[in-house]
Amino acid sequence: MASFNLDKINHQQEPAPLYCVVADELLLRIEAVDTLRQWAYKHNYSERSSLSLTATDDWGVIEEFTQSMSLFAERKLLELVIPSGKPGRKGGEALVSLAEQARQGQLLDIVIIISLPELDWQTKKAKWWQALSAAAQSVELPTITREKLPSWIAQRLKRQKQSVDREALDWIVDKVEGNLFAAHQEILKLGLSYPQGEITFEAIQQSIQDVARYDVMSLMSAMLEGNAKRTRRILDGLRAEGEPLPPILGFMMVDIRHMYNLAVARQRGLNPAGQTQSMRIHKSKSPLLLDALNRLSLKQIMGIIQHAHDVDRILKGIPVEGRINDPWQELLRLSLKIVNPKAV
Repeated sequence: MASFNLDKINHQQEPAPLYCVVADELLLRIEAVDTLRQWAYKHNYSERSSLSLTATDDWGVIEEFTQSMSLFAERKLLELVIPSGKPGRKGGEALVSLAEQARQGQLLDIVIIISLPELDWQTKKAKWWQALSAAAQSVELPTITREKLPSWIAQRLKRQKQSVDREALDWIVDKVEGNLFAAHQEILKLGLSYPQGEITFEAIQQSIQDVARYDVMSLMSAMLEGNAKRTRRILDGLRAEGEPLPPILGFMMVDIRHMYNLAVARQRGLNPAGQTQSMRIHKSKSPLLLDALNRLSLKQIMGIIQHAHDVDRILKGIPVEGRINDPWQELLRLSLKIVNPKAV
């Protein structure tokens, strides 16, 4: 798939007939599609259709779109969203056919923009993806990790000809809890509330409220990266927001099992980093698990597994000797044991 840089669009040139926008961050996908749409509009691709299709939907609409004549003899634009990145058998066949039409130059007066999340290595081997890779222009957008978020916010503020110091950037990141949409909204609000130039930390504190929306994935990241303060804050937030505890424990167990399997591989003399793909661990999660593995022994991970089973028993109303009878308190202790096994 030919890589395409949105920052280097030549608006005098015609857009290609087929684009694939790939990113884990929904905000980045939306912005990329917006940019391509505006380019297409400038070249009179003005009859716009938008579809969101899953594996169970009727994918025949794709063929209908490419084969039907425009009612107003206008150039056509289709924005196709595949939310899960899994089109299913019929969807895969439709995408292979679409890619073949693009490859043979049959998509005349049509621009199609396909938007989907980052795909795992197994999906990338699918026939439909291989076909799209050979025919489409690729817009692949990297995930904005928590570590990269201060720089991302600074760049967005710079677009508004505004700036803040590093302390303020870190404060904003804590307030939005890594949520890109929340950060985006706060940046826009700062652009409307303050003039160009540097915004003081005091003004930032007055303007930005605690907009964090706590989620289990953020909790997993905080634990694995060894951030005790953030782990406590997210777990307190989840409890305050009324999140049920059993699913949280279930998600934790997935990562705990991954750590156990990687630790066993390490004890057998294998390189854990080389085992993540065969274990089908997502590439965004692998570095975090490997970081946690650097501070946890196999024996400690086995203790963590037992602790998780004890939390499950407490949830079911079964007292466990040596454990607090409050499952939330015991879940916090379990979480902090993953953060730092020597501290609990």
